[in-house]
Amino acid sequence: MEKQQEASETPREQSPDQTAEQTPQPPRTAETAQAAETGAGAETAETGAGAEAEAGAKAGVKTGAAVRRPRISRRALIASVAGCAVLGGVLTLLPWERAGTGAPAPAPGAQALSAVTSGVPAALPDLAALIDDRESHLRAHPRDARAWAVLGSAFVEQGRRTADAGYYPRAEQALRTSLKVDARGNAEALGGLAALANARRDFRAARTWAEAARKAAPGRWTTYPLLIDAYTGLGDHKAAKGALDRLQELRSGPAVMARAAAVYRDNGWREDAAAALADAAAGARAPAERAAYLERAGQLAWERGDREDALRHFQEAVRVDPDQRAAQAGQGRVLAALGRTTEALNAYRVALARQPLPQYALELGELYETLGLRQAARVQYDLLRERVRTAASHGADEELVLGQFEADHGDARAAVRRLRAEWARQPGIAVADALGWALHRAGAHEEALRFAVTATDKTKEGGVRSALYMYHRGMIEKELKRHGSARRHLEEALRINPYFSPARARAARAALAQLGEPSLRKLPVMDAPDE
Repeated sequence: MEKQQEASETPREQSPDQTAEQTPQPPRTAETAQAAETGAGAETAETGAGAEAEAGAKAGVKTGAAVRRPRISRRALIASVAGCAVLGGVLTLLPWERAGTGAPAPAPGAQALSAVTSGVPAALPDLAALIDDRESHLRAHPRDARAWAVLGSAFVEQGRRTADAGYYPRAEQALRTSLKVDARGNAEALGGLAALANARRDFRAARTWAEAARKAAPGRWTTYPLLIDAYTGLGDHKAAKGALDRLQELRSGPAVMARAAAVYRDNGWREDAAAALADAAAGARAPAERAAYLERAGQLAWERGDREDALRHFQEAVRVDPDQRAAQAGQGRVLAALGRTTEALNAYRVALARQPLPQYALELGELYETLGLRQAARVQYDLLRERVRTAASHGADEELVLGQFEADHGDARAAVRRLRAEWARQPGIAVADALGWALHRAGAHEEALRFAVTATDKTKEGGVRSALYMYHRGMIEKELKRHGSARRHLEEALRINPYFSPARARAARAALAQLGEPSLRKLPVMDAPDE
């Protein structure tokens, strides 16, 4: 059915006789190239006959011969046209998939424009082309509010894809210029500012901008993914689900399926999330978009401990879009779990070379530590600190990953201070887990448990099925001598993903060995029933 629809939407090629009836003749474009080539024989015959007649007249050839040659050429032309008409009818009957290139592929800048305005991932070369195009356009048309909004949104996507927060101030300047030029109902600029705030992990600001964009244009579907990200970052999963419901009323397609998958995952509905991502990847048209959905599917497979399936998705994502660095880092994660350490190290290095996210540096540093390469680990930790400082200088918040690092490898009390401030700004599930673990490492086990429960208890919005979160809760409960709960949650962590972390998975198994099996001696003795 999809192929038939594509065929019906494809413009029909004109047969040569139809083309001949049109005056003036259309320019030779990619759309008419095939029809023009089909009539090349007739055009050549006519041109050749005319040239011969002209040459013969100049040479003093007899008039009768000069008159007969055009008749012959006209007959040849009629025959050629009739043959081409038959050929055109045959081509019309063939499936359009077998035809050559129909409409030409859009220019890279046009592809990125479509992606940016639709809120889907764009290829890095296409983004660069779009940015150059919009900057050139705005030099000549500085009052074009929409062009400023597109430029700002492209800067946001470029910064996100390259992990270069230096693009964010340029994005903000372009987006605010768009609002200055046209402040009334400028939903594109408002949405761009919401996307920028989400990229900077300023979810409160993102919520404010996205709600303003929704008020300006309630039917604009691209606003609702921004609301979902903002609400999720603030831990408001009920509002995120409401935004998804409205999004699905307004729009369908791969981008909406992928957004639904994220909400399903956050609510613990992993099977639904995997199905939605599979459909999104199958329906995606642009390679960068499809690769992004494959990467998310790989991450889902990794979270449930399916190493082989995760690796297949990550590898396919990189094959489709070599700039998909999140999938490259995902390969590093899985390869380490498979014991293919050298390949894992190489995958992480490649990812960090082009997308130096602090999270990747933390993961690679911890992998070096498990191998006993402490100096190499310190290099990655120094890179992590540098990237966090650089991000902060451009208005981006990477305090979460820095707090996670400090809790395990640095100053746990400093981690608590950082993460308390982060919790006050944006009380999401990831922050609850990190703060609980930092409190545990700093010795505040009772308070730590309250945050660990928030991160893992569905009744407290902790619907994500995360092996790491369960491990943290189990280890805190073990420290508090709550052995039954500790055993249950450590076992659950290993059931969710037995390979979630080389060091932590080993620590979970060692803790379970220390806890041992439940003791039957502590069970109450039941009285015998009365006869």
